[in-house]
Amino acid sequence: MDERRVGRDTAAAARTIVTDLRERPTGATPVLLGVAGGVAAGKSTVAAAVVEAASADGLRAEIMATDAFLLPNAELERLGLSMRKGFPESYDVAALSSTLRQLQASKVVVTPVYSHLTYDRVPGEERRLDGAGVDVVVVEGVNALQPAVAAEQDRSVYVDAAEADAWCWFLERFLRLCEEGRDDPTSFYAPLAPMAVEDQRAVADAAWAGINLVNLHEHIRPTRESATWVLAKGPDHSVRSLDRRR
Repeated sequence: MDERRVGRDTAAAARTIVTDLRERPTGATPVLLGVAGGVAAGKSTVAAAVVEAASADGLRAEIMATDAFLLPNAELERLGLSMRKGFPESYDVAALSSTLRQLQASKVVVTPVYSHLTYDRVPGEERRLDGAGVDVVVVEGVNALQPAVAAEQDRSVYVDAAEADAWCWFLERFLRLCEEGRDDPTSFYAPLAPMAVEDQRAVADAAWAGINLVNLHEHIRPTRESATWVLAKGPDHSVRSLDRRR
């Protein structure tokens, strides 16, 4: 993979999106941009590129990941939703939608903090974001284009990747986190670290087929049709196309 070329492609796509944000008819601030797509499709990379492009264009931009609004693991377990994490019902959608409305009104919001290391909310930690102090808020997550969330946004991007490619990227990340878990007992992946790679891969495969693909087919991919932009990625993470849909 030519990382520099991939970076240039992504940056160019982000600049196109930022130009579009500047031209939106409402004139309201901040602009809310949803970035959705399947697990491991590259949403966070695109979101970061948009923030960088916006900053280079003189705009103040921040990312708000919807993972912050996942219900705590203990609550998911109580509700019998542990194996549905990432599905629409595993989020506090009311709180997320309310937060977006407050940002649109240029108010200060306080959100939970989510850790991908522990795979849960961080107890006692919060994040403050001042809607009056930003021009662009990138709302990034698998559920960012679900109807109740998308209704509060000005523009949106769906990051599209072939399932086989996303699976490879997911597995690569999963195995890396398992390896890193060897040195961190607080990591969600620490119990998996001593396993043989073949066993780790079997766990990843079960999670991919039983959770991530089901969520993609039933809930995530259908939201592609409502996106302003569809950004298609190739197997090397390159941007194959950026199509404006509406």
